[in-house]
Order: sequence, then structure tokens, then C-alpha cells
Amino acid sequence: MTFTPRIFSGIKPSGDLHLGNYLGAIRQFVPLQDTHETIYCVVDMHAITVWQEPEDLKRRTYEIAAAYIAAGLDPKRSIIFNQSQVMEHAELSWIFNCVARMGWMARMTQFKDKAGENSENVSLGLFAYPSLMAADILLYKSTAVPVGEDQRQHLELTRDIAKKFNHDFRKQIAELGFEEDFFPITETLATGPAMRVKSLKDGSKKMSKSESTSDLATIYLLDDADAVAKKIKRATTDPEPLPSEAAGLESRPEAENLVGIYAALSNQSVDAVLAGFGGKGWGAFKPALADLAVSVLSPIANEMQRLVADRGEMDRILRDGADRARAIAAPVMADVRQIVGFIR
Repeated sequence: MTFTPRIFSGIKPSGDLHLGNYLGAIRQFVPLQDTHETIYCVVDMHAITVWQEPEDLKRRTYEIAAAYIAAGLDPKRSIIFNQSQVMEHAELSWIFNCVARMGWMARMTQFKDKAGENSENVSLGLFAYPSLMAADILLYKSTAVPVGEDQRQHLELTRDIAKKFNHDFRKQIAELGFEEDFFPITETLATGPAMRVKSLKDGSKKMSKSESTSDLATIYLLDDADAVAKKIKRATTDPEPLPSEAAGLESRPEAENLVGIYAALSNQSVDAVLAGFGGKGWGAFKPALADLAVSVLSPIANEMQRLVADRGEMDRILRDGADRARAIAAPVMADVRQIVGFIR
């Protein structure tokens, strides 16, 4: 069976958006709307696997949708919506709960990392949410997903669930008129190198939207120009000047992080950046990086603020996106109900 080239991806509204979310994900989404059908979701159902203050959840849902648009996604070309408006996500997730095996879920390293030694007290949703992630992707018969390294295991689980569903119900799928698989075996989409932004205070840790130990460690997308510049100028560095090539950044995590941010924001290679700054100190580099970051991020922050302030417009965009998403999801879900033997 030939599937429409279609991409699904989403961001969880469990913390405030930061530079890592932009460089590692959101910016990567934009060019894909030129080559694929693109569905970009705010996965608010995933967020509540751990406690969220309801008002914060609403605010962050609007902010992520606004960030998508401010970064360059066109809500007329891409489908932009929040997950909870399309309840077929939850319905298909339950069916996948009954397809997936406990052993598959137990091997998910992210659950182990998040639950830690407290696994008996975390929500069932946190344990089962990879099944919901599979439903998010397969509900639209998505052929590819742009994922980071921390999500590759979940995409493998999605592929396993699709294969098992196709195998277990192969007779019913054929009777429904499908010559081959009902669900595609979704591929990982290569979008070019995505910057893995580290904390501005500790280059060994990922920049985080929810676990920052210092207000100066994370650049948030809604930070104003002064805050962005201040955080960069106070970023932890080492006493050595910048090298002239990337190899010289080995064993210098803070230096590697700041140079990598400059390279990503300026769409250059690290070597190209160092060709201009090699031999110079942080007194020259940090102000240049601050100016660059402000020039790139301030227009995004301003547009996000404008959109978030217009709740009527944001609600219209999200409802329209949900309607268009449901137009794809509802027929798929109707077929699934028939395949598994539910009376319609």
C-alpha cells in the first residue's frame, strides 16, 4: 500500500519553551512543510502524565502553538492543533495498549529515568504514554517523524506496535480491502544536524525547560532582549581563548556549547565560526553571540507575545487545525474499530 508522505510531531506543554526547543525541534519543522503533509501538535495529553497546574497547562499550550507560527509554520499549510481536541488519539491509544506488550513498555529507558526509584508511585499514564505516542503518529498514518536521540526508542516501539497490529489483524485488514499493511512502518526523518543545546551554567547538562538550577542557565523563547544578552554574557566559560577549529573544543563543554549555539543561530558550521573567532577571548565572542541571539530570537518572542495575547485568534487556529486533523483521524479510527471487531 502506498501511504501519503506525512509527518507528525509534537511538543509537550510541561514547561516553558527555551532555546533548545527552538534549535533542536521547532526550527527543524519549518522546511518540512514544503515537502510533506505536516501535522504539528501540542501534546497536552502527554503533559498530564505528571502533575500540571491547569492554568499553566493552558498557557503553555497557547505558547507552543504561538511558537510554531512565530518560527515560520503556516497554519494554512501545516495542521496545528492541541492533542486533546481530537479524542481519537485517546481511543487509538487504548487499542494500542492492548496490542503492545508489558515487556516492551518496561524497557523504555525514559520511563526508568523519569520514575527513578519512585516507580511504584508514578502515574500509570507515565508508564503507558509511549502507546499514546504511537497512536499520535499512526492515527494519521504518518510515514516519517523528525525525532531526537531521546525519542528514537519510542519510534521503535511505534514501529513494533504497527507491525503487530498489521500481523494480528491481517485477515480483517484484507477483508476491508487493504492489499497490504493498514498502518505504515514509520521512519525516522533526517532533518540535518539539530543543535543539542546545553545549560549555560553546566555544559555537561541539557538545557531544560523544567529542571534548571539557575535562572541564568536557560534562555526562554519569551525572554526579552536584555535577558537574552545577560544570560549569554554570564554564561560559564573557561579561561582559554577560542581555538581555530572544532577539534580544539574537545574537553571544553561550555565552549563547545556556546560556539555551537552561534553556529546554529547563524546557519554556519562550527569550523566557519571558529575561522572568525579563533584565538580571540570570550570578551569578543560573548557580545557577538548576544547580538546574534537577540537578532534571531527577539522577532520570535515579539510575535509569540502578540499571538498569545489574541486568544480569539489562537482559539480559531487551534479549532481549525483540530477540525482538519479530525478529518484525517476519524476515517482511520472508523476502519480500526471495524478491524478489531467493534460494532459501529
